[in-house]
Amino acid sequence: MTKLSYVSGTSTQPLLGQTIGACFEATCSAHPDVPALISRHQRIRWTYAELKVRVDALAAGLLALGLEPGDRIGIWAPNCAEWVLTQFATAKAGLILVNINPAYRLSEVEYALNKVGCKAVVTAIAHKTSAYLAMLRDLAPELSAARPGELHSKRLPELRLVVTLGEVEHAGCIAFHQALGAGTPADVQRLAEIGPTLQFDDPINIQFTSGTTGFPKGATLSHHNILNNGYFTGEAMTFTPGDRVCIPVPLYHCFGMVIGNLACVTHAATMVYPSEGFDPAAALEAVEAESCSALYGVPTMFIAMLGCDTFSQFDLSSLRTGMMAGSPCPTEVMRQVISKMHMPDVTIGYGMTETSPVSFQTCAQDSLERRVTTVGRIHPHVEVKIIDEAGCIIPRGTTGELCTRGYSVMLGYWGDPERTAEALDANGWMHTGDLATLDDEGYGNIVGRIKDMVIRGGENIYPREIEEYLFGHPAIQDVQVIGVPDNKYGEELCAWIVLKSGESLTSETVRDFCRGQIAHYKIPRYVCFVEDFPTTVTGKVQKFAMREAMIAQLGLVLEKTA
Repeated sequence: MTKLSYVSGTSTQPLLGQTIGACFEATCSAHPDVPALISRHQRIRWTYAELKVRVDALAAGLLALGLEPGDRIGIWAPNCAEWVLTQFATAKAGLILVNINPAYRLSEVEYALNKVGCKAVVTAIAHKTSAYLAMLRDLAPELSAARPGELHSKRLPELRLVVTLGEVEHAGCIAFHQALGAGTPADVQRLAEIGPTLQFDDPINIQFTSGTTGFPKGATLSHHNILNNGYFTGEAMTFTPGDRVCIPVPLYHCFGMVIGNLACVTHAATMVYPSEGFDPAAALEAVEAESCSALYGVPTMFIAMLGCDTFSQFDLSSLRTGMMAGSPCPTEVMRQVISKMHMPDVTIGYGMTETSPVSFQTCAQDSLERRVTTVGRIHPHVEVKIIDEAGCIIPRGTTGELCTRGYSVMLGYWGDPERTAEALDANGWMHTGDLATLDDEGYGNIVGRIKDMVIRGGENIYPREIEEYLFGHPAIQDVQVIGVPDNKYGEELCAWIVLKSGESLTSETVRDFCRGQIAHYKIPRYVCFVEDFPTTVTGKVQKFAMREAMIAQLGLVLEKTA
């Protein structure tokens, strides 16, 4: 009988049946003296006992400022200690934390705040080229004359409270330190009474997915979703109390706040923030200075760290494990991370925001071959099936769409039942839009996105296969392959290539490298040498932007057919 592409994650470890606040309390009680947070750029070092004092104070302060369980509160800031305080304080008070992308501009933040009806927002004043408070004042000029906590804005009708990071007080706003001190004994008592009323299936977090078309969707996640996903990712990396985890990935994304913060808190490990935003040298410096045992990043981050001019100067021998996720990992990059960065137990993770995020993960016991060529096996308590266009489960080893079901699947897209129904079917399966295969031992491999698949002259081409081959060229540091319109074949392949320092290639030498090694129709017609790729804040490459740029650059126009 043909083995079908279906797996379920059996486990002797039960799901955590508690809220984030209850788990946080338990960890702080059991490990009060273990370092909880090290924010190097802020010179902050807190134990779990010290973190708990501040989290409780902020939770009581938010209640004192008029917020109620179920209210939405946005956070718009780079990585910092205030981010983690807000994450756990809102969870304890039953507030729904809304992660706002630090790269958002006026129209995007207006849409996000209004879509979910944020009553409050915690914001940095500015970061890099983003003037957050100035943008909020543009959207809500009424803020300057409003009493703090009593904003009434035409364009942001639900927003009442703006909490600003930093010591300086701003007109119409509450400074973060004021929020920390706002709670009264009555608020502290009310916080204690709220805790037992919260249920682990309650929504606690909204994350906007970075769609390539249309407005972002607000994936709504529960305590149960993200607490358990953080726990089981930490289990796969064998975290124990005192492990130090370097987190250079952004907290506004699941990678930072779930695989980072929640994996640490569920294991009494230490969260280490090297900088506000990703900086390869700062991340390497943090690993050495703090003797980190784990390091996180998307592939582009690891490529940047490996390519750092001062890479050889850092002692990374304390590293043991970590995770590379967010986009498919080139095999050669994984090999270098294991050998050059002293990460023998590094894991590969696969998932998406809507699944909290991880569904597949490798483990330390997996062979090197498995860890460089697959995304591992199914996570505990999760199901996956791979289907064809008709929705039928396909045989092992064949390519189809990956669907997942279980505790990790989101509650839905906030205020968007139509798009929720498009993603979640009647049987609870989340349709990911990712193309994948499943082998006979249950290891998954992500072939690409359905929308990234190139159809050239009737041939289905998966860009990742070509990217993996080109990574084998000694002069190539990074490569992305996309499809661009073509009147004869429908689509043609285009490779964007970042060369290693001091190396040079031509389009023809790249094609020569491919000839006789991969099928002729997989050889890129266009080759573009670039310094870097357009990416999101999380480091994900934006292939749609590359496609648009090439269409404009090459003047590609499809002939109209009758």
